[in-house]
Amino acid sequence: MGDAGSVSPLMIASIWEAISHNWALISILFTLMLLMIVPALIVAKYVRITLNILTDSPPPLLTHRDFEPLNGEEVDFYAADGIRLRGTFVHPAATQRRGLIIFAPEFNNDRLSCARYCRPLLAAGYDIFTFDFRGHGAAAAEEGYVPRQWASDREVADFSAAIAYAEQWLDKQGRPIELGIFGISRGACAAILASAQNASVKALVVDGAFSSDSTLEHFMKRWAKIFAKVRFVYENHPPEFWRFLRWCLFMTTRLKFKCAYPSVRKVLTRMMPRPMLFIHGGRDSYIPVEQSRALYALSAQPKYLWIVQEAKHNQSVTARPEEYARRTVEFFDRYLARRDDPGNMYKEGRFENIARQRMPRRLGQPDDRESATTVGGSRRLVQAQEEAHAEADIEANVADSN
Repeated sequence: MGDAGSVSPLMIASIWEAISHNWALISILFTLMLLMIVPALIVAKYVRITLNILTDSPPPLLTHRDFEPLNGEEVDFYAADGIRLRGTFVHPAATQRRGLIIFAPEFNNDRLSCARYCRPLLAAGYDIFTFDFRGHGAAAAEEGYVPRQWASDREVADFSAAIAYAEQWLDKQGRPIELGIFGISRGACAAILASAQNASVKALVVDGAFSSDSTLEHFMKRWAKIFAKVRFVYENHPPEFWRFLRWCLFMTTRLKFKCAYPSVRKVLTRMMPRPMLFIHGGRDSYIPVEQSRALYALSAQPKYLWIVQEAKHNQSVTARPEEYARRTVEFFDRYLARRDDPGNMYKEGRFENIARQRMPRRLGQPDDRESATTVGGSRRLVQAQEEAHAEADIEANVADSN
């Protein structure tokens, strides 16, 4: 015991001597460890908080039953991984069919909710094919997979299966294999992701669309203000930090949830151009209206954005039912049925004409319309055209007055 006691001071002395002779190296190593450990702890905390958002935060207004269901022909079809899905064909009374539209409901709703959005389209002569995503309605559930309000690769697979089934149906009917797409919230996200891989999709209406990655980054920043202890730190994270955090989050979800959440915004940048109508509630407190604005900006022409200022999440159809019906029907009339209606608000050149009418006021030259041909005027004309597309209420007023 005495020998052990006599060795201890010698060991301490030796260690202290080593430290004193190599203090610079040890300081560098200690600093490097701190630089690695502290950011790792911060990232881990953010990822844990965001995982809780993914797992435990249901969206508002999970179900809407403010409609009378539509009766139709029920069918079963299968996703590529074998999951049985349930769909319904609803046919119009009109003998002259204008086209087939696939409807995708929002999270926690089923195929019957198409009545809430598609009744005017049915009355106009469109066939509707509406379906249940896996784990919803009458569709089968996948063992081990929990559907969430974020569009995963499973919902994309389901939507792709619906497109394939609709294509087969059109082929058997001897009709052109051309589809319109109508998606709500998560259904809208899955619609964009699946449509990028299918040339038969000719036009899309997406209400409350968002990209999971940028939306979750928005939530990360919002929750950081609540949970972060040092305000200076969370307010000065560089953009690279949020991108890295986003990457960590989706790698974690891939392992934890056994699924992937594709980026809608990335898909839009390489998607084959096709007409798109974005709709979003201006009072949406769940999915920021900036999400639809950002997706609209990334999309190729022709594209349109309608912000219903008084509407909350998925409530544009109830806030402005007549205008909602008009915009959706005329959009598919123009880009799916290709009807040449003089009064159609999406008729080629109408938005550009509105932009030109606004140009004199923008240029500060009320009587000099030729100023739009100058270099600066051309830039302003392009900007005015974009605003005319985005502020579709202007077009509605013009069409009403004609």
